[in-house]
Amino acid sequence: MKPIVPFVHSLTDSLAQAWAEALANAAPALDIRAAADMTEAERDAVEVAIVANPDPAALADFPNLKWVQSLWAGVERILKEMPGDDIQIARLVDPQLAETMGEAVLSWTLYLHRDMPRYAKQQAQRAWVQHDLPTAAERTVGVLGLGHLGQKSVQRLQGNGFNVVGWSRSAKDLPGVTTYDGADGLAQLAALADIVVVLLPSTPQTRGLLGQRFFDGMKRGGALINFARGDIIDNPALLQALDSGQMDHAVLDVFPVEPLPDADPFWTHPDVTVLPHISAPTNKTTASAIVAQNLNTYFATGQMPDTVSRKAGY
Repeated sequence: MKPIVPFVHSLTDSLAQAWAEALANAAPALDIRAAADMTEAERDAVEVAIVANPDPAALADFPNLKWVQSLWAGVERILKEMPGDDIQIARLVDPQLAETMGEAVLSWTLYLHRDMPRYAKQQAQRAWVQHDLPTAAERTVGVLGLGHLGQKSVQRLQGNGFNVVGWSRSAKDLPGVTTYDGADGLAQLAALADIVVVLLPSTPQTRGLLGQRFFDGMKRGGALINFARGDIIDNPALLQALDSGQMDHAVLDVFPVEPLPDADPFWTHPDVTVLPHISAPTNKTTASAIVAQNLNTYFATGQMPDTVSRKAGY
């Protein structure tokens, strides 16, 4: 008999169906199904569930649940809402996700490096004006967060010739990269970087990390890309920095409330590019293969994949 694994989610019907098909194709040895299609005895026997923004009340239906496999790399919401501290959480670690993020970081860094926002404004004004372009080597890009996603992004940026510096909460050593850590290191990076890329997890230590002090410490006319989490940035402080000219532009893909509310000032700010959380979408095929491998290993050996530290938040 195939092990039964519930798929617990808050996805739209069409997206849930697409994921269910991808997971079934990747894991034919497992019986992946909706909780509503399980008997009480089957729910009592569940040890692991696949989750995508699950309703915590739905997970409470599995009294013997030991761990959950998330379909996303980010697990902040699950950490906050998961019933019971004894349930372990495995986030998705997909090499393709890092490749996709590295591509996005390079793309939008080039967007800022090549002054695309300025030329878009000029088009609206029918202004034919050319501006000097520094080389990539003359442009310093600071990457905040040097985990798997951050390191792949650093490599992409270096491969395109940018001068890259990095910051993490604890010291890290990366080939060819000047790295900083701690509060003093964050201030040092801010003073050096022309473009700052945010790839940090949302934790109690990083929420609100980038505020007025950070923006005031940046080079005048610097730019920001946030592909991490919306709560890492103090939004009023960012708006003030943009309005004063201290910062030139911000590319924002993540927000404290998503979708971004209609009345949010970011929508209409002339120096903000709003993206609908598309920097690194999860690839269903590669992600399902990794989920299948993790679950098959667990049912064969009892070994879970690496799980999230609730204290650290990642």
